[in-house]
Amino acid sequence: MLTLHRAERADTLAAALAEVLVVPLPDPFAREIVAVPAKGVERWLTQRLSTVLGGTCGDGVAANIDHPSPARLVDEALAAATGRTAADDPWHPDRMLWTLLDVVDDCLDEPWCTVLARHLGRDGVDHRTGRRYATAAHLAGLFRSYATQRPEMLVDWAAGRDTDGTGHGLAEHLLWQAQLWRRLRARLGDDSPAERLTAACTRLRAEPELVDWPARLSLFGLTRLTAAQCAVLSAVAANRDVHLWIPHPSPAMWEGQATAAPVRRRADDRSALAVQHPLLASLARDVRELRAHLAGPGVADVHHPGGTGPDTLLGRLQDDLRADRPPAPSAAADGTIRIHACHGPARQVEVLRECLLHLFADDPSLEPRDVLVMCPDVETYAPLVQAAFGQGAAARLDTSGHPGHRLRVRLADRGLRRTNPVLAVVATLVGLADARVTASEVLDLAGAAPVRRRFGFVDDDLERLQEWTAAAGARWGIGRGQRNTFGLGDFPQNTFGTALDRILLGAAADESQSEWLGLTLPLDDVESNDIDLTGRFAEYIDRLTVALHGLRGPQPAAQWADALTRALDLLTDVDPADAWQLTQAHRELAAAVEHAGPAPLRLADVRAMLTARLAARPTRANFRTGELTVCTMVPMRSVPHRVVVLLGLDDDNFPRSAHIDGDDVLAVNPCLGERDPRSEDRQLLLDAVMSAGETLLLFYTGADPVTGARRPPAIPLSELRDVVEAMVGPDGMADVLTRHPLQPFDPRNFRPDRPLSFDRAALAGARAAQHPAKQRPGLLQRPLAPAARTDVDLADLVAFVTHPTQAFLRQRLGVRVPDRDEDIADALDVGLDPLARWDLGDRMLEALLAGTDPADFRAAEWRRGTLPPYRLGELALDDVAATVDTLVAVCRPIYTGPADTVDVNVDLGDGRRLTGTVGGVHGAVVARSTFSRLAPKHRLIAWVHLLAVAASDRPGQWQAITTGRGRFRSTPAWRSTINAPADAVEQLARLVDLRDRGLHEPLPIATVAAAEYAERRHRGDSVEMGLDAAAQEFGSTYGERTDRHLTYLHGPGVALRDLTAVAARDDEQTWHGEPTRFGALARRLWEPLLSNEIQGRP
Repeated sequence: MLTLHRAERADTLAAALAEVLVVPLPDPFAREIVAVPAKGVERWLTQRLSTVLGGTCGDGVAANIDHPSPARLVDEALAAATGRTAADDPWHPDRMLWTLLDVVDDCLDEPWCTVLARHLGRDGVDHRTGRRYATAAHLAGLFRSYATQRPEMLVDWAAGRDTDGTGHGLAEHLLWQAQLWRRLRARLGDDSPAERLTAACTRLRAEPELVDWPARLSLFGLTRLTAAQCAVLSAVAANRDVHLWIPHPSPAMWEGQATAAPVRRRADDRSALAVQHPLLASLARDVRELRAHLAGPGVADVHHPGGTGPDTLLGRLQDDLRADRPPAPSAAADGTIRIHACHGPARQVEVLRECLLHLFADDPSLEPRDVLVMCPDVETYAPLVQAAFGQGAAARLDTSGHPGHRLRVRLADRGLRRTNPVLAVVATLVGLADARVTASEVLDLAGAAPVRRRFGFVDDDLERLQEWTAAAGARWGIGRGQRNTFGLGDFPQNTFGTALDRILLGAAADESQSEWLGLTLPLDDVESNDIDLTGRFAEYIDRLTVALHGLRGPQPAAQWADALTRALDLLTDVDPADAWQLTQAHRELAAAVEHAGPAPLRLADVRAMLTARLAARPTRANFRTGELTVCTMVPMRSVPHRVVVLLGLDDDNFPRSAHIDGDDVLAVNPCLGERDPRSEDRQLLLDAVMSAGETLLLFYTGADPVTGARRPPAIPLSELRDVVEAMVGPDGMADVLTRHPLQPFDPRNFRPDRPLSFDRAALAGARAAQHPAKQRPGLLQRPLAPAARTDVDLADLVAFVTHPTQAFLRQRLGVRVPDRDEDIADALDVGLDPLARWDLGDRMLEALLAGTDPADFRAAEWRRGTLPPYRLGELALDDVAATVDTLVAVCRPIYTGPADTVDVNVDLGDGRRLTGTVGGVHGAVVARSTFSRLAPKHRLIAWVHLLAVAASDRPGQWQAITTGRGRFRSTPAWRSTINAPADAVEQLARLVDLRDRGLHEPLPIATVAAAEYAERRHRGDSVEMGLDAAAQEFGSTYGERTDRHLTYLHGPGVALRDLTAVAARDDEQTWHGEPTRFGALARRLWEPLLSNEIQGRP
């Protein structure tokens, strides 16, 4: 007998089920069968039944109960009735797919298959050729859907009748499907499941012992049954007790449908018009159609009343749904239903965290296990949840952080590639196999946990590899062979093969403009302690090359699985505690090709196959663990919780896309009970409303996080909002719908009467925002103790005078301010950016002045990998060479003979010495050249070096000549000539004294602005004019206001007034009349140089 049990809530059904199960089966050893639609429902139901069943009532034991899915249960019955098991049935989904793939290949040239052939690229359109497996998988899914939802159509097709199963002929554009299905049936050589269905049901009625099932069985929590499932269950119910436990929101609607005339086509269904409550009309199509499906003689209908809900807004809404009563102004907004409009997904999760903390604070009896968070797109929200709730034991033990970090949260329904890092590597490799293989992709793969372990890469190693990759010029491509695919096989530069050769050669040789090995120029940046890392990186690139090579070209599925398995063996390793990751990866690869034949697959086919296998799937262990559960909408549908949260109800992802599959015969003229994903999602929302016990929270993106423009919620949520507004009135909606500000530190989140946020850091930010911005205090509040008066290295002195702030941080504090992170370049350049152009020009100028042949230099640059390809690189070289040639021409007379190096050892007169070396000395000239525009730092470097050699024992009329580009295009070359003063030692001592002061405390000075001020004052301008010019220079686009060392020391937004605010000190007034310390120090640094310098065209 078939008994249909219905109730408005699943807990009521579970209690009634327990009353049935508590009566023992005739066979005490028989296992009870309770089929469930999802793993989450299974876990909840088992726990619920354990409070009733057992040796004694409520002893916490629910044993000897099987929980198959309804589909598995029906398949088991059909297998018993037809004698075809999954192991030998040619129509088994996994086996049928591969046969269909062969049939499609064989039929593409036949006239009736023109539509499919064009879709698969038979007309020569390359981008379509990768659709083969995906299309076959899609068609196999359609054929399975036809067999379960409209089996009579396939029976007609088998008989040669091209109908849609409802008495109508197939649309002309779909006739090819019937022909293809018949070809598939002929190839399989067996009747299809749809053809076997009637005979199987007849046999199940006549021979109940075919199925080794107990005398009764139950199916719990269903909202939809296919035609085939209904037929099989009806047949089984002829000799067994079959109980269907259906959560149905409204007994009144159920009874109202009893008198409706039966219809088959969905277009003829008028049941929604007879419903009074708008949510039942718009959200309950699935259960209305299930009612029509199950109606008929021989079905016992039992309603289990659950009583009325609490006298709250949520309770009244549920009562209205039960009674199918139109909403009326009958309740007040009491917080049991809240809708939160936020700025994007990240803000939704932040607001959710605060709302949950409020609920836990208001009700100490509420626990995380009592809260269910469902989300249509859990993969998007999972990392946001992890960030907001601070997953991990350490976060929960940290009492100083956000209290939300101590909540126990369990993420369910994650894709395998998200939970298994080894499978993530598989997905990455399949994506790289026909891709360009960019530098960032290769480095990201090296950073994957299994790959890191295999090659012993630590964080410092990965940072070093990124530096090498950029310096060696790797952009994309493993090697020349792989570049052939993209038409650049004759340009090996910027591939990982060439870059790796540079790194390996750099371990044995230094870079030389005229010495290289084949096409390889050594990389200078490889130290002796990098040898081990160099070897490991080489092994990684070599193994990756081998792995990717095995993933190219068509090959049978089994060979693809072998190639991926070998790739994992080459590239991955896991901790013994994580050995399951490799085991699962090997198992998934083997299962994917278990039934595959010898037909070759393209890479796109394999990618489509693995994408489906690695998609999200629920597991029983992730539900009802005592933690707050975050999952998709399906696994926990209808499961009651005290608090139910629906997250991400945005218009663009809920319900699922309205796209109609043009190949789906059922979608042309759908019948009642046939699957519709959008109706499914609407039913899920209704189930969530009915399963909420005390509180229902709904979140959506109500405003664009960038522009702030209002965005509508998903249409089903809008319908729910309209119903709630009808119940509480427009004024009451202010307590239901909350539009949250963009930022968590917005003062509106901390209202005195009811603050929303528990975030102490955000509170501090909100308080700070209420007051005028304060200047951040400097790094030091008082000077340091004087530095030890030791000998001074010349290089340290040069570093100080060219950048006093940087020298203070590095030489005194040992602080290195990091460069701004830049993404590694993945594309070949079509031109040189300004920094790359300067780098090339400076190398070229230095090389040519050292006597390198220009042709050798060009050859070395091509091997360096910094030039754009082909003619573009030649043009870049020619452009830079034009400027360099001008500079070389004016520098050549100075650079006579080989350059000397002068050892410096100067007695500074106070027991200290200045030591170092000065290179680039030609006769009595300290020669310097730069491809840059001649800047203050170049002149300061030349000045200090000039003083050092002039103060040494080497006699001569010393000069420092520095040549660079002029500030304007009209002056391609500019020169600074400085004559050595007679008091060179005294000048050095003054600079050393300045350095001593600058290591005692940061000096209020900036090199370029100080130069501008000092030059103005040297020319006789007033203090005000000098400060104005310096301020303009400091605050310009590329001025020192953006210098990372100054902003680190003085805070962001530093201005020249911050440096000029300190009055001059008497002991620093070398030139009197300077009111500011900035001015006094600037003149002390620059005035001696300016007094001995001549600038102009060479």
